[in-house]
Amino acid sequence: MSKKWPRIIMYIMLVIYALVTLYPFLWAVFAAFKPYHEIVSGGISILPQDPTLDNFIHILTRDENFPKWVMNSLIVAGVGTALNVMFNSMAGYALARLHFPGRRHLFMVVLAVIMVPGQILLIPNFLIMRSLGLLDTYSALILPSAVNFAYIFMMRQFFINFPKDVEEAAQVDGLGRFKTFWIIVFPMAQASIATQGVFVFLALWNEFLKPLLYISSPERFTLSLGLQTFQDQYATQWNYVMAGSVISILPIIVLYIVLNQYFMQGFRVGGDK
Repeated sequence: MSKKWPRIIMYIMLVIYALVTLYPFLWAVFAAFKPYHEIVSGGISILPQDPTLDNFIHILTRDENFPKWVMNSLIVAGVGTALNVMFNSMAGYALARLHFPGRRHLFMVVLAVIMVPGQILLIPNFLIMRSLGLLDTYSALILPSAVNFAYIFMMRQFFINFPKDVEEAAQVDGLGRFKTFWIIVFPMAQASIATQGVFVFLALWNEFLKPLLYISSPERFTLSLGLQTFQDQYATQWNYVMAGSVISILPIIVLYIVLNQYFMQGFRVGGDK
């Protein structure tokens, strides 16, 4: 029994930490079902005393812009994720398998760019988008985020460990380099692709600073930016903010559940499959 006490104490501490961590999240979820006066009245009670769906009904049916914000976020995050998966995978494969002059130097550039904070690029991207006339459009949010150097590095590491025998067998069957990548290699990299897809979608879906800087028309706001409109100088409509926040996390939860098996495999970078 004396040997079990350290483990029991560790589990107790982990349970307490889990409860402390989950409490704000659960409070936010249940607050979406509370009327405004109950939220602002104070208290730390999680369960609503007078549960209601009026908050969701209001933002989905009476606020004409909220459904547009959801659609805008889906378009930006969906298209941006698809472009990232395609370009990052192709670039990673090229750095891992193709031999061309300057490949080593290009890879060093990729590593150097990873170290640059994204906030530094906000103003240069803004000036470029303004010069191209793309401000206040989906392109202003999608194009600067179409490639991510960190995931290029991740995909390169995966393809370096990818078995060459599979590619050689495909070439013997008459497939060129391009077809070998799309027909053989790309489908077998689904674990790494799903991993980067989840993270890229999460980053684009929750992005706030770029829409704030690049988008000016309310009907083109993303969901994260649109939720800010429920706050004004004198009051914040917390019931609508909480309801909108709950809706905003649903696509992320669904995506994680669907891709969970690949997501867990993606942390093991290798080509043994």
